[in-house]
Amino acid sequence: MSKDDNPPRSLVLGIDTGGTYTDGVLLEYHSRHVLATHKSLTTKRDFAIGIERVIEGIHIEDPSEIRMVSVSTTLATNAIAEGADSRHPADSRHPADSRHPADSRHPTGKRVALFLIGYDPDLITSFKMEARFSTPNYYYFAGGHDLYGREKEALDLPAILDKVSEITGGGAKGEVEAIAISSYFSPLNPEHENRAYKAVSSVCDLPIVLGHHLSTKLGSVERATTAALNASLLAVLQDFIIAVRRVMEKRRIDAPLMVVRGDGTLMSDEFAARTPVETIHSGPAASAIGGRFLSGLDDALIIDVGGTTADLALIEDAQVTISEEGATVGGYKTAVRAADLHSIGLGGDSHIALGRDKLMALGPERVTPLAYLAHQYPGVTSRLRALSRRAWGQVTPDYLEYWFLLREPQHEGLLKTAQEKALVNFLRDDPRPLSEIIEHLGVLHAAQISAGELLRQEIIGKAGLTPTDLMHIEGSYDLWDADAAKLALEIFAHYQLKEPDEVRRQVWRQATEMLVHTVITFLSGKRLHPPDERAGAAEDDDIGRWFFYNSLYDTHPHLETRFRLRQPIIGIGAPAGQFLKEVADALHTDLILPEHHQVANALGAVAGVVMVTEEVLVYPKLSGSGLEVWGYYVQISDHGDVGVERQAFEEEELDQALTYARDQAEERALGAALRSGAENPQVTVEQITEGLDTYRIRAKAMGNPRLTK
Repeated sequence: MSKDDNPPRSLVLGIDTGGTYTDGVLLEYHSRHVLATHKSLTTKRDFAIGIERVIEGIHIEDPSEIRMVSVSTTLATNAIAEGADSRHPADSRHPADSRHPADSRHPTGKRVALFLIGYDPDLITSFKMEARFSTPNYYYFAGGHDLYGREKEALDLPAILDKVSEITGGGAKGEVEAIAISSYFSPLNPEHENRAYKAVSSVCDLPIVLGHHLSTKLGSVERATTAALNASLLAVLQDFIIAVRRVMEKRRIDAPLMVVRGDGTLMSDEFAARTPVETIHSGPAASAIGGRFLSGLDDALIIDVGGTTADLALIEDAQVTISEEGATVGGYKTAVRAADLHSIGLGGDSHIALGRDKLMALGPERVTPLAYLAHQYPGVTSRLRALSRRAWGQVTPDYLEYWFLLREPQHEGLLKTAQEKALVNFLRDDPRPLSEIIEHLGVLHAAQISAGELLRQEIIGKAGLTPTDLMHIEGSYDLWDADAAKLALEIFAHYQLKEPDEVRRQVWRQATEMLVHTVITFLSGKRLHPPDERAGAAEDDDIGRWFFYNSLYDTHPHLETRFRLRQPIIGIGAPAGQFLKEVADALHTDLILPEHHQVANALGAVAGVVMVTEEVLVYPKLSGSGLEVWGYYVQISDHGDVGVERQAFEEEELDQALTYARDQAEERALGAALRSGAENPQVTVEQITEGLDTYRIRAKAMGNPRLTK
């Protein structure tokens, strides 16, 4: 058979940038055959580095055969969650004090000004909703509309322009990097948002986000939060997309670039660059889609065990269950439609340590496994061997936590304090145990070492005992130095006056308890006190926790209790088999580990469909008294453009108004899906009654991603 007789292949490249690993998969799209996979450590300081390593490891023979590249990323989620952990409270009623720039920073690290038009400051304060806005830089202005789209107060444009001048000029110049505008009831009438946009954009060149472009829901706080988060993420995701495009160009890949939404569907890179907030939960959603793709099951519980977290999602009727209430990330409630997920800080690289109460703690901090560190620096094994020869109890767990230099600082400006400079200099030769670092820096406790920024910038890293080390000891994982892992476990066990096997079993028992507890609370929606090794089934008076422990360990002489999961568990991620076998047994269900489950998240990035949702609102036009319905308005918003159409209908023309709304929603959904890269999208339309003579027309256009020829 000649080469020309071979049908052309349609190859697609899926990439998932997780908290620990970046995974890649090369798939023949039509046959669904996996041709190659590769994993590489994620480089959080620059995701493109890890992505290029993955593409290099896949060994693409002919880049011209690549018809699509699709990526899922934790970038947005991590930027918000990590920033939220370090945010500072501030008096939000007034402009941020330029003398304290840290207080004005957004959770993502980007400074965002949020303009609230028509919001009631007293109402916000009385219900303590200030912190929910996700930025301390929010300002109130007169304006806004009511529940029927009527102007409740004239828009105060002069005050808005004065504030723009204040926050973008003078000593505060550069403090604000983007502006979000949210007007009260803007989904029903966005006139004030649009007028504010035109006025602000005429005097400054900062990115501006409007709330009604992102959500037609009437929740004012959630919409404002979503707008602020989206504004803060614009530069972050645009830089990411540019970096991915550069990698593709370097590798001579000329194909559409898609990005996974938080609900598992795909959107074009252009759309993602405008609405980065929609990538919240992108990574876990891709895992769920990939698990369903690999297993072929229509109903299952997906558990993705990575290096940093374990993520749970439910598949029902072949679809990922969706949280219509809006995604929550970093403690912020948004109006973003996303998969219904639950995550806990438990994974292969979770730190096994002792808490202040001297009880073993597993996670949530992620560290580099000692087996890997010793593989890179053989001297670590020699140090651990010497420590293991000491008498029991002489060596504290601080000796097992190593800090090491990941990369040289690009410039001295990254080292802002004498302590940071001394720390980097100390780590230049070899990794050092925390006990030596504390002594060298002349401090009494690790909490006195200011290394947060060096860790975030991936200049230094931490290593310690992890479940991955235990897997090396057990032989289920053999990539790195198993001897170092064994020595570390012996030292950790001896400090507690225990045998290594006893500690190893305790770690897996605790991991099982944490995961079973998470499954139960996630699926039931009920609260249950978390597992606590100080309280067992027999001693606990709480019926819920007693039931939990008795179901796991069958300790009661007369009563047998059990939890039974009706669906099977699909395990995703390299350590899934080790973590989930006992979990499945405890829940009396099957554990399925499909082929390529280690990179199912990357497969999910290319297995999803393109879906666009467009909503049109129909609401009543009232008399001056508000007691009579004189007609109906059909409200249509052009997402991404400052334009809006509001069509009026007479009282007896409700049917015509609804028909017009359905036609407009269908037409706009179809057009948006085509622009987002869908091939022959199909449209479904539903009508939702929201009371008070108000209707929401929702059109969904769905199709497979369009591949290049």
